[in-house]
Amino acid sequence: MSRSTQNIDISVKSTYLEAQSSKENNHYVFAYTVNIVNRGDRPAKLLTRHWIITDAHGKVEEVKGPGVVGEFPHLQPGESFEYTSGTIIGTPLGSMAGSYQMCDDDGNQFDAEIPAFMLSAGVVLH
Repeated sequence: MSRSTQNIDISVKSTYLEAQSSKENNHYVFAYTVNIVNRGDRPAKLLTRHWIITDAHGKVEEVKGPGVVGEFPHLQPGESFEYTSGTIIGTPLGSMAGSYQMCDDDGNQFDAEIPAFMLSAGVVLH
C-alpha cells in the first residue's frame, strides 16, 4: 500500500515471522519495512511517529514516540529513507496505520499519513 501526504510518499510491506511466533500462546510477530520518499520541492524531517495497531478481535494499541528506529531522517527533495521494525499482536490477522509528524525546512509542521496495511500469518479469508 502507498499513500502521499504533503508530497511525502509512504509505502509499507509486512512479513510474518513464524519462527519467532507462538500460535499456542497467541503471540504473532511481524516485521514491516517502510519506505519514505520526499516527492516535494522542500526538505522535510521526520520528528515523531504514531501507529495504530489493531488485531482481529478489535484490540487497539497506539504507539507514539520520537523518530523511527532511533533516527530522524531529513529528506531532501527526491531522497528516500527505508527502515524495518516489528510488532507483536495476539491474533494471526491484524492491521496497522498511522502517521509521521514532519517539519519542512521553513518550520511548517504536517502529518504524513501511513496507509493501512495488513498483518497476516498466512490466514486465508473466504
